[in-house]
Amino acid sequence: MTLRFLTAGESHGPALTVILEGLPAGLPVTEDLINNELERRQMGFGAGGRMKIEHDRAQLLSGVMDGLTTGAPVALLIENSDHSRWKGKAINAFTTPRPGHADLTGAVKYGFDDLRPALERASARETAARVAMGALCKALLSEFDIQVGGYVRAIAEITADLENIPLEKRAALAESNDVRCPEESAAEAMRLRIRQGMDDRDTLGGIVEVAAFGLPVGLGSYVQWDKRLDGRLAAAMLSIPAIKGVEIGSAFENAALPGTQVHDAILLINGEIVRKTNHAGGVEGGISNGQPLLLRLAMKPIATTLSPQRTVDLATGQETDTVYERSDFCPVPRAVPVAEAMLAFVLADALLEKLGGDSLSELKPRFTHLRKANLKDLPMTGGQTVFWPEQEPS
Repeated sequence: MTLRFLTAGESHGPALTVILEGLPAGLPVTEDLINNELERRQMGFGAGGRMKIEHDRAQLLSGVMDGLTTGAPVALLIENSDHSRWKGKAINAFTTPRPGHADLTGAVKYGFDDLRPALERASARETAARVAMGALCKALLSEFDIQVGGYVRAIAEITADLENIPLEKRAALAESNDVRCPEESAAEAMRLRIRQGMDDRDTLGGIVEVAAFGLPVGLGSYVQWDKRLDGRLAAAMLSIPAIKGVEIGSAFENAALPGTQVHDAILLINGEIVRKTNHAGGVEGGISNGQPLLLRLAMKPIATTLSPQRTVDLATGQETDTVYERSDFCPVPRAVPVAEAMLAFVLADALLEKLGGDSLSELKPRFTHLRKANLKDLPMTGGQTVFWPEQEPS
């Protein structure tokens, strides 16, 4: 891996931190660039009360001087405003695990006598650090005219019909409303459905789509399982709390069709190899193929519900109901910037792996000379190749 990051911090601790290692030197970076993404993460209909408390701002601690990255690890800090309400106070032990959360599994794994350490670290609050990190990766990608965006396709049973909206316009349209859906009538229906979920004292999930444009051919590889771009993308997306499914292109629809209706025909126009369809979602054989990259993510309803669920009080050994602690009712709109951040990270990592180099000034000339999908860059002899020729006896 060329690029890597680590986050640290608890939901109600003093702060979240993230270190991103591997960015080339010379990349323009400002705190405003990062804070704009953090602000997007806080916006979304269905958010809980925590977002009224936090006003996330990132502090650049290292790796940037005079507005440019230095090639050293970039460290960021995001203070938790809610920490002051918890600091120094005695808090009753949390002993009633919520179905669907890390409460019980974390206690079994680490031997906690209080569930709170698990829920503090497993909380989606950690994704603020990822969004800050992703802002840096987006900045790197934009230097090569690679753009990343996302939007909401569905909330609960409400699904937007986006067939008449070009893929490249959906993310911008989605930012015009608080459910991040690019189709206006569906957005209104989603808002009403979230309101109904609130009234029902329940939570809702949905489907997020993220896309990338301007990718060159050749990111990722098929030579080892952990080099495949689709595998790396799926792992990154499934690491986001509450994301339980990932689809690349129209994968599940493709599963019901014969191959002749699924694969994207290869055509030649003026020496360029082109596709008229993109059922593959921009990845073939674990490698980007130059088409727009499209991923679809299934997000489950989150585990903390106002309506009690059955559980066991681990302190008394008795069956009981869950205890509610503040949370979102529908986190799907707020998941969009998180998914964008993870997509940007994987793509930035794959791009740096492809190009090599320690500075932006080294990377840019190499990018312009990447092999393209055209006849000029693909000379073929048309002759014969002997695989594994027999060796003469020594």
